[in-house]
Parts: sequence; C-alpha cells; structure tokens
Amino acid sequence: MKKNTSILTFKNILKWFLAIVAVLAGIFLFIFVYYAFSAPSISQENLQSGGSSTIVDSTGKQIASLGDNKRNYVTIDKVPQQMEDAVISIEDKNFYNEPLGIDPVRIAKSAFNNVTKGTLQGGSTLTQQLVKLTVFSTDTKDQTFKRKMQEAWLAMRVSQKFSKQQILEFYVNKVYLNNGIYGIETGAKYYYGKSLKKLSLAQMAMLAGLPNAPSNYDPYTHPTQSKQRRDLVIRAMYNNNKITKAQAQEAINTPISDGLLPYKKVSNSSNTKRIIADPYIKEAITEVKKKGFDPYRDNLKITINMDYGAQKRLYNIVNSSSYVQFPDSKMQVGASIVNPNNGKVVAMIGGRNLGNVQFGLNRAVQTSRSNGSTMKPILDYAPAIENLNWSTYHQLEDTEYTYPGTNIQLKDWDEEYEGQMSLRKALVNSRNVPAIRALSAVGLSNAIDFAKGLGIDSIKESDGLSVGIGGSVSSLQGASAYGAFSNGGIYYKPYYVSKIETADGMVHNYSKSGKRAMKKSTAYMITDVLKGVPSSYATYANISGLHQAGKTGTTNYSSDAIAANSLLNGKAKDSWYNGYTRNYSMSVWTGYDSENQNGISSTYQSVAGKIYKAEMSYLAKQADSNPNWKKPSSVVSMMIKNNGSTTPTVASPSSSSSTYTKELFVKGHAPFNPYKDSDYTSSSASSSSSNQVTSNNHSSSSSESSDEENDTDTSGRVEITGSDADSNNSSESNSDSNTTDSTNNNTNSNGNTTENNNSSNTGNSNNSNGGTTGGTTGNTGGSTDSNGGTTGGTTGNTGGSTNSDATTNNGATTNSSADNNAQ
Repeated sequence: MKKNTSILTFKNILKWFLAIVAVLAGIFLFIFVYYAFSAPSISQENLQSGGSSTIVDSTGKQIASLGDNKRNYVTIDKVPQQMEDAVISIEDKNFYNEPLGIDPVRIAKSAFNNVTKGTLQGGSTLTQQLVKLTVFSTDTKDQTFKRKMQEAWLAMRVSQKFSKQQILEFYVNKVYLNNGIYGIETGAKYYYGKSLKKLSLAQMAMLAGLPNAPSNYDPYTHPTQSKQRRDLVIRAMYNNNKITKAQAQEAINTPISDGLLPYKKVSNSSNTKRIIADPYIKEAITEVKKKGFDPYRDNLKITINMDYGAQKRLYNIVNSSSYVQFPDSKMQVGASIVNPNNGKVVAMIGGRNLGNVQFGLNRAVQTSRSNGSTMKPILDYAPAIENLNWSTYHQLEDTEYTYPGTNIQLKDWDEEYEGQMSLRKALVNSRNVPAIRALSAVGLSNAIDFAKGLGIDSIKESDGLSVGIGGSVSSLQGASAYGAFSNGGIYYKPYYVSKIETADGMVHNYSKSGKRAMKKSTAYMITDVLKGVPSSYATYANISGLHQAGKTGTTNYSSDAIAANSLLNGKAKDSWYNGYTRNYSMSVWTGYDSENQNGISSTYQSVAGKIYKAEMSYLAKQADSNPNWKKPSSVVSMMIKNNGSTTPTVASPSSSSSTYTKELFVKGHAPFNPYKDSDYTSSSASSSSSNQVTSNNHSSSSSESSDEENDTDTSGRVEITGSDADSNNSSESNSDSNTTDSTNNNTNSNGNTTENNNSSNTGNSNNSNGGTTGGTTGNTGGSTDSNGGTTGGTTGNTGGSTNSDATTNNGATTNSSADNNAQ
C-alpha cells in the first residue's frame, strides 16, 4: 500500500513538474515568437557589407563613414583551409553541426550563467556573431533578453537561407581587425603585406584571434596579449584535430613579430568633409566608445552636434589667407566653439596645414599650453565678485609687486605700472599686478573651487598665485568656461554626440544638464566688463553691431628661454582670444609646436582675435537673433565719479558726463544713491553708460552699441559689415535704432582718444544697463591701504576696497616664469 502511494505521489510530482515545464516552454515560445516578429530585417547585402558606422552632423548630413572603403573582399574558395580551421576552432568548433545556426547546449549554459551571474553574454555561435556584427550593437547596455532572442531567430533564418560556406565567407569578410581594417584578406595585406594563401600558420592564427577584442590583441600595441591569444587559437586547432602537435609547437615558438610589417596609419576615407571635420570626429569617436559602443563594428548612425557650415568656415579660415594673414605655415591653431546654452560642441579645429592626416594631434583639446590672461576672469575677478562682492569700480593697485615668500617680481607686458585703477580698467587692459592682487584677496583655494565649477580641475594650490595669469587650459575648456559667463552662470560640460542609432533600430539620445557655477550677478558683471575688450582694447576682434564680450591672452618667454634663444626676445609663446555672444562661445589658441624655436611677434599676436572675428561674423549672420544680456535684479548700476577714490561716490546729475562712469554693484553692497536714473539727462546718461576704459593698446575706430537694458535686439539678424576684413579703420553703425554708437575715434568726453596712456577712465563705450557685484565684504567705513591707514567713506558703503597687499598666499609657491604672462 505504501509502495503504491509512493508511486502515485511521484507520478503527481512528475505530472506537475511537466505541466510547469510545459507552461514555461509555452511562455518562452510566445515571447520568442513575439520578439521574432519585431526583429530587424537582414539581407545578403547586409551580410556581405563591411562593418561601418555613419557620422552625420546636426542637420543629418553625412560627414564621414567609419568603414571599409578599402576592404579586399575574398570569396570562400580563396580562403585557405587552415584559415577556415583557425576561425572555426576558436569561434565555434561545432559550426558545421548546427543546422539551425544556434547551439541549444551553449545557450542553456549561457542561460545558467546569466541567471547566476546576472549577465546576458555568451552562448553565441559563429552564425549568431555574424548576425550581431550585421544588425546589432556590441554595447553591453544593448545585451537585452529581447536582443538575444532576436539574435537567435535571425541566426536560424540565415542558416535556412545560406550554406555554411556562405555564412563563413560573410563572417571572415566582416570581422574587424583593428587599425581600421575589415576582413581577413585586408588584414593579411595590412599586417603582413601578403595574401591569405601566403601566410604561415602562426600568422593565420594571429588574424583569427583578433576579432574577439581587436584593440586588446593588436600585435603593435599589445604584443604579449596578441601572442597569448594567437597561441590559444593554435591550441584550439590542435584540440580540434586540425593540426599536428609538431605544427602547433612550431607555430607557438614563432615570435609574434615574425613577418609583421611596420605600423602604418590607415586612412579609411579621403573625402573633403572627413578632412575638414577630422579633429571633431576624433573626439566624437572617443565619446562613442566611452558610451560602450564600438563605432568600427557596430554599424551605427552617429549624430554629432557639429554645425558643418561653421566647421567648414573655421577650417577655411585657418587654412587659407582669405580671412587672416599668418606669419608662416608653421604657426598652429587650436579652436573650439560651443553653444553656451546646452554644452554642444559646434565646431573644432585641431591644427592647420595638416593635409590628409587623420586623427593627429588635436590642439583644441591639448592642455600643455598656458592660457595666459584668459585665465583672469575665471580665477581672479569672477571669484572676487562672487565671494567678496566686489564692484566693477573696485579699486586695485598696479604697482610694484613681488610674489609672497619669493624674490620674483611680477611685471606686465610693457614692464610699466599704471597706479590705482578700477577692476573694470584692470581687466579690460589686462594688467597683471591687479589680477594677482585680486586672486590674493579672494584666496587661491576659493578661486580653485570656483574654477572647478567651470570644468577646470587642473589647478593646484602648489601652482601658486602665478596661475592667476595663466594655467594649463585647453581651448575647449576655455570656451565652455566662458559659456557660463554668457548664459548667466550655468556650466555645461561640452559634448559631441547627441544621438546613436543601432542597426536594429535602437535609439540612444544624449544631452547635458547644466550646473550653476556662479551667481547671475557675477556672470553679468564679468560680461559687462569684458564687453570693453573688443570695443576698446582688442579692437581687431570687434564686430560692429554684435553684442559680444571677450578676453585676450598671451604668454611670454622666461629669461632662461630667451637666454637659450635670443630670437625669442620680444615674442610671445602663446596667444589667445576667448570671445562670446549669447549664442556662441569660442576660444582660439595660436602658437608653435616647437615653442622654444619659434615665437609670435607682436604683429601676429592679434591672429587669434582675428580668427574669432572671421568665424563669429559668420555665425552671427547665420543666427536668427542678436540677443543682448539682461541685467538681473541682483545687480545695481550707478553713476560713479571717476576721481580715483577708493570709496565709490555717486555723481550728481548736474555733473559733467566726463566726470563719471556707470559702474555695477551687487545689490545690497552698493553705496547710497539719492538719485534716480531719470535724474540724469539722456545725453549724459548715454555718454557715461559706455564705460570704455582708457586703453594703452592700439585701438581701431570700431564702434559698439551702448547696451541699455535690452534683452533682445528686435532687429532680428545682426547686420555685420566688413566681417571678413582685417582692417581696423572703418566706422561701423549699429542697425539697432535703440542703441547709441561711440564716435569714430573712440573719443571720450574729454576729447582724448583711448590710445592716450595718461588719460583717466572717462572714455565712453557700450555698457549694458546692468551691474556687477561690488565692494569687498565687510568694508563699511572705507578702504584699508597697505600701511594700515584708512580713508573715510560713506557709512555703510560696502563698495570700498581692501588692498590685497596685506594678503599672503598661505605659503603657496610660484613658478619662475610668473611674470611672463601678458595682455
């Protein structure tokens, strides 16, 4: 009785088990069929084509194809038997015994591993690998259960439609072998300079082992790993009874370098678009790989953020003499343009006169050169406004200065000192000593934290205060950092790729979220000051009618470098121009690769700014608007007497407009103002609102609109006149009827031109009607000078200044060439 009960119990358990298995099998079959119907189509044309990814610009126009333009397709009858054996032994030894193109046992083992280890990899036959290379991505994020089911289904379809020999032919011609090489025949000629039939067993085994991880098993860059993989193939061939033990041992004893040709870079495409866009494509490919894709074998459609029209224009500017005159063919350029409102990289140039060289040095992203005075807004003045609430009037000393704890004296490019001046004048005229005093006042540690928020993380406290006038920053970093000034204080990390579409129809979209790097007031105030650079200092970069701001930067040679090469005396090592509008931010570096052999003479230190002008003129014409910056409510503008007082004094409306300028303060840190804007006459207000600082740099007769509190230029497109010319002698009018232009010679209301080195800061150029942060924190009674004395001021005035001579750099060191950054 017990025995019968046991049998019945066993039968019931077995019955339930089989029922559960049947239900599960039914569910699996249903899911399999469901996914199969949504699988991508596959054709003989797809199977025969080489692995290739297409790159298109932001408008969808094809820029390049990363593929098999020079692939040598080989039919299976021309493939040596030993080559076939090598491929099948290492990839799928049961290839000829898989009528459905799948291996249920391998799939079961893979499923077990997937469940226990949480992965969806393994179990693929050679036919499944062919399907994967043809219509699927190799990105691990795309290794979904659905994808694996579709892969198996398509492998079954391929196996039904094509013979094993045809499938093997498709596979050996499609595999990627690194260095831009597709297919084993092409690989044989690239690596060994021979056809397949002339290769040795060891050489065939090396090629057969590459597809698994092409870059990791590259015999040029990873010879040890390449040999290990090759020997694994040889042992697999022996274990599969395809070669004898003696043959295996002889092949294993063969050096991996046997018969290997010297490395050579392969150009997969010579079309003009590819050459023009090469540095951009190089960075985009790197970004795609970081996302887990292999653009050389995943058959992707990659949409990049490039504006090809802007890219082509930039390429033509630096590779011709139609826009800018270069001193010689050796001068190099690195330039980046980003959209400040989202971080998209619009265009990029990595060099000039490069011919058809692909993926060479990209000088746009190199960080081995100092950015000179373009660092000042980032590390010196913006942190002071942000942390100390300085105003644009804040007074600084341009007097003799020695770095704390050293005997290194800081000098300017003209080796002169101009005495007391406002922050506005110091930044526009790019005076070094005031900049370092500002950095000292705010503290290097605080400044470094501020710069990190702008994507510049290479600065260390051990660099010392001298980093305030130049550090290791690329043009891409510069354009992105200045982009935050443009958009009101939000930093967007620059990126190249906006969308990736896989061959099976999966779409991956990409964007960046901005992060606030500074207050709106800080960004606006810096922008307001930097408007004065193209309008009164670097007038060769000025574009009439365009709301723009910018900053120059040069680095000079150390005394040691000049002693070693006297031809460098009086020349610059690097020359920069960073400029921006509301729509674009651009950074341009110029210099020589052999920096200690060639320098930039003073005549050609304006090339960077002229490149900016030629490119930004084009971009301005293409833009739908010419928006101005709107003053935030956190900024207060006031008419301040330009009498040099450390305590800002509000000017009376009855005062002559030549005696005051409009300056900007952080709300809550401005002096008491008994007057209203309407109290000042329209003529005097218009005249005094420009804040064109007196410049000792050669100025052109360019004009700039006075930027009142206009948010957008209602005239729509900006009218650019003479945008491609290098002449600085034309007087240009602003098409916006609501703005007031400065006079032809940048004459201030005292009748002095901006070239007068001894004139006071009474000149008039455009100023947006907004303000910047003002005053040092805590100064409520006046300003403290280096001797500890005070000068009285208006009670509650937080616009006073503290002489930063009293601040030390907490022992931070400075480099010996600290006095060599200029302009």
